[in-house]
This record gives sequence, structure tokens and C-alpha cells, in this order.
Amino acid sequence: MLEKFGVSQPPISLRGRDYIETADFSADEIEFLLDRSKELKRAFRQGIPHRSLQDKTLFLLFFDKSTRTRNAFEAAMTQLGGHAHYIDVSSSQIAHGESPKDTGIILSSYGHGIAIRHDLVPGEGNKYLRGVAQWAEAPVINLQCDVDHPTQTLADLMTLREIFGKDLRGLRITVSWAFAPSYLKPLSVPQGLITLLTRFGMDVVLAHPPGYDLMPGSLTSAEQFATTSGGSFRVVSDMEGAFQGADVVYPKSWGIGSMFGTPERAMEIARKYRSWICDERAMSWAKRDARYMHCLPADRGNEVADAVIDGPNSIVYQEAENRLHTAKAILSTLLA
Repeated sequence: MLEKFGVSQPPISLRGRDYIETADFSADEIEFLLDRSKELKRAFRQGIPHRSLQDKTLFLLFFDKSTRTRNAFEAAMTQLGGHAHYIDVSSSQIAHGESPKDTGIILSSYGHGIAIRHDLVPGEGNKYLRGVAQWAEAPVINLQCDVDHPTQTLADLMTLREIFGKDLRGLRITVSWAFAPSYLKPLSVPQGLITLLTRFGMDVVLAHPPGYDLMPGSLTSAEQFATTSGGSFRVVSDMEGAFQGADVVYPKSWGIGSMFGTPERAMEIARKYRSWICDERAMSWAKRDARYMHCLPADRGNEVADAVIDGPNSIVYQEAENRLHTAKAILSTLLA
């Protein structure tokens, strides 16, 4: 059906592939998913049916809460003609210790794909997903783990292209830590951003206070991808310097990797950096027309001021909408 919109077949079939980190896919394969997302968005807006997954089943396993990811994938499966089963892991036998092997074998015998969110414990989520994938006969999709959030960052990249065009070389984006007084948020969004956007020639700046380092593997990958693509990647420790000259800013909170087991102590440290907020003053450090992005939910009044997130340069709702279209691209390609 998508051939009607000019979407060609991928150079290498993606059917049956797992989607656990964007780094697992080649740049050409990412390009194909972006092209398919664009055409599916057009079909959705024109009211053109695109039920390429009729009678197919996706299992959604959530170890953590979700709004956009869960609903984007449930809506995506419905609009593609299939069905998504939501599983709260706390109410399943996984909570009693059922193994990734047994889960992968059994659920893949019941349906056509398994999508998992397991993001709150560093060192566990990615390992669990790959354990399920090792035994599952159906594709495993990462809905956010401790290492990457590949469905979010694909939508982020789609949004950037809609605004700035396909060639993003030289575009400067600042991925910054920001204060939030709530729970310790995973490192996976900033890690996913720096390891995807550097592959497309962007100049990526990562900013955070002392102690909020990302995982070494993600930093190394970002450096290597920047070198290969002709972009750049650097890490700084002040928000103002990071915002200077930025075309796009993406400030959000994340926790200290070694302190997820001691959240009270971690929040004491975080409160020292309340000044790391994306307000009108912070936006004045960037380019005049700099865009504001966030994966949502944003902690208003702490991570970001209302005047910024609700302002004319905020693209968070366009970004959130694209979660649906990239979800459909991933599902329709891998589960076809």
C-alpha cells in the first residue's frame, strides 16, 4: 500500500529485526524508517487507510509508567489493523521471576512482536531486552531502557527534519541536564540523542553539572559517530555556555547513574542545581529563533518555564505527535 506514496523497499529487509538501539541499524535503514514515517503521517492526515498489519498482535511489557509511548504504540497497532496487548509487569509472572527466555519464547508464539519498557535500573533494562530477543521468534522493540530510547529519538530526528530540512549537517543542538524535584529519570533519552544525532552531521553539545555523566559507551559512540559523519560532539559543564549559538535546545532531567539505589541522597545533590532551568533568560543565550524540544512530560517550573514550553519556538507537541507516525513505521516494517 505504501508504494502508492513513493516509499521504496529497504535495501536490506528489516522484517523480523529487533529494534533495541538506533546504533543497531545502519544510517540507510534509519533513513528508510524516516521516509516511511513521513508517508504514514501523510496517509493518517488524509484519512487514507493503511492496515498493513491486519490480525497481527503486539505485546507491550511495561516495567515503568508511560503516556506517549504506550498510547502511540497502541494507537499505531490499531490504525495498522492489528492489536496491542498492554501488560503491567507488576501484575504478571515476570514480577515473580519468570525468565527472559521463557517470556520471549512464549509471547512470540502467541503473536508477532514484543515491545518492552525497562528503564529505571542502570545495567538491567538493555540486558533484559536482549535476553528476551535472544529467544523470541518475533521482533523485540525497545520502548525505553537504561541505555537508549530509540522510538523517542527517531521521532525527534523526524521533527528536526520537518523544521530544518533533510540535511542537518552543521545544525547545532544542545542536550542539557535540567533540574526536576521528582523521581530520578533515566539516562536513556540524552544517551539516545547523542548517539543518533551525531550520525547525521549535527554539532551536538552535551551539558550537565558534575556527577551527571552519561554511560561511557554512549559517549564513545557519540564521538565516533561525529567523526564519521563530519559533525562534532563535546561535553561542557555549564548551561549558558552550552546554549550559546544553539539552533535547538533539549534540556531535561536525568539521574546520577551510580545513585539510583539511593534516591534521597541523589535528590539532595540535584537541589544544588536548581538554576539549571530552561527559562526565557536561558533561551536568550541561544540563537534568537532557537527551537525548544523535550520528550515530555516536562516538569514545568523546574525543568522549563511555561513561557518557553508554551512559547512560539516550542515544538514539543509536533515532536510528541511524531511518536505515532514513527511507531507505525517501525511496526509496519519489522512486523510485516
